[in-house]
Amino acid sequence: MPRAELIEGDDGLVRCGWGATDPEYRRYHDEEWGTPQHDPVRLFEKVCLEGFQAGLSWITILRRRPAFREVFHGFDAERVAAMTEADVERLLGDARIIRHRGKIEATIQNARATLALDVPLEDLLWTFAPAPRTASPRSFADVPAVTPESTAMSKTLRTRGFRFVGPTTMYALMQAAGMVDDHLAGCHRARRDAAAAAAS
Repeated sequence: MPRAELIEGDDGLVRCGWGATDPEYRRYHDEEWGTPQHDPVRLFEKVCLEGFQAGLSWITILRRRPAFREVFHGFDAERVAAMTEADVERLLGDARIIRHRGKIEATIQNARATLALDVPLEDLLWTFAPAPRTASPRSFADVPAVTPESTAMSKTLRTRGFRFVGPTTMYALMQAAGMVDDHLAGCHRARRDAAAAAAS
């Protein structure tokens, strides 16, 4: 069955359909997704977790995020960069996370690539943020999977040694980090709708 575009919750708030039913998704939708994020640790975490999400549902990652944070030292890039092959083998046996060798190794490599940058990671990522849209998307069909900005971000990160940072993954990062606001029109989190209401 097709998913609902918008759903009104038992609290009376209207939400994007994907974030309205599961309690963990609802919290994530209301408190994180689409909120501008500039903290370097949380942005590094998002780069890595969006990579882990490739081919999976985001709720699968979200439910495992506490374990990911534990095994990857809170996503402290210096500590992750120091992880070894023995750590990779250990994590491949940890059922609390996604046991994918390539993605685990990519997280360690991404930490090393982050430390090698000549600019802070947050500054680099935010250079690709597009100009705000003039209107909120009306439906899921209006939300792209890839944009020129996410493609450029992907290309730049790859040239700097990052892995699992394809254009689609990077657009998901842009959504999660609030570089774009893809809350649908009518959702209580849609920033443009809120601004328009305040101005009227």
